[in-house]
Amino acid sequence: MIGEKGKEVTEMNLLVTGGAGFIGSNFIKYMLEKHSDYKITNLDKLTYCGRLENLKEVEKNPNYKFVKGDIADEKVVNELMSGTDTIINFAAETHVDRSINDPFAFIKTDIFGTGVLLEAARKNDVKKFLQISTDEVYGTIEKGSFKETDKLTARNPYSASKAGAEMLAYSYFTTYGLPVVITRSSNNYGPNQFPEKLIPLFVTNLLQGKKVPVYGDGTNVRDWIYVKDNCAGIDLVAEKGKDGEIYNIGGGNEVQNIDLTNMLLKDLGKGEEMIEYVEDRKGHDKRYSIDSSKLGELGWKPEMNFEQGLKETVNWYRENDWWWEPLVK
Repeated sequence: MIGEKGKEVTEMNLLVTGGAGFIGSNFIKYMLEKHSDYKITNLDKLTYCGRLENLKEVEKNPNYKFVKGDIADEKVVNELMSGTDTIINFAAETHVDRSINDPFAFIKTDIFGTGVLLEAARKNDVKKFLQISTDEVYGTIEKGSFKETDKLTARNPYSASKAGAEMLAYSYFTTYGLPVVITRSSNNYGPNQFPEKLIPLFVTNLLQGKKVPVYGDGTNVRDWIYVKDNCAGIDLVAEKGKDGEIYNIGGGNEVQNIDLTNMLLKDLGKGEEMIEYVEDRKGHDKRYSIDSSKLGELGWKPEMNFEQGLKETVNWYRENDWWWEPLVK
């Protein structure tokens, strides 16, 4: 097959797990737009934050197929593995607060489910297994930025389960030679994010005239990356990442939670009286920061300006109340 500029391209069959969630759905839409010759199967069990509404733009695309199922279900996973070239595993329980209340749900999906995928990939000689992880596996850092070689000090059940999944994936590379690559991204934001995470929660609260809950004194720092910039990084890692390696994907936008809150208040025309300070999260990490220079050497850099991305995200929620209103009742 001949693609852009006369280059020969090979049809690729991707299995994307957790593709009805926030990052996964944005990734599928990004890939179908960029790679018209790719065929993508989306395996998702449609938990509370997995929604087919996230993929309405591509549901009729002939190169896209949805399968409802659990990555921890060996039968379903093995049936989908034949002919798969690349697996990109987004499927995970992801919310820290929920992990504190129900850690075993995270262990089952994030670790056991990843193990099921890895074993099926090994048996079917999959050409690439991309494990999607998070900067939270590093834990908190006071100064500087984490590099891929730094030790992991996960401090809550969510980040611990993601670290466990990483270690399991890496073991399949060293033990069986499965071509595994791992990405660790910073906090994502953008359209279609379930309104339990900070930005969509605060935006939808303010659109309803509700106050926004700020943990502790609001000085905790997060690095934010626009979801499409993360998708571009994942695509590059899938194509050029070296087997057995880890790649940080950070936005370079470190912001205190209280400053981010004030930015959202300004964008929505609200005052500081809409802030409600609440008891701090248990084991709340103070600051996340990652060094993405390794991925930069492959030619990646984030493109979205944070303030512009935030405005676009706010506008998306403002214009798509049909999407989020059923989720906040």
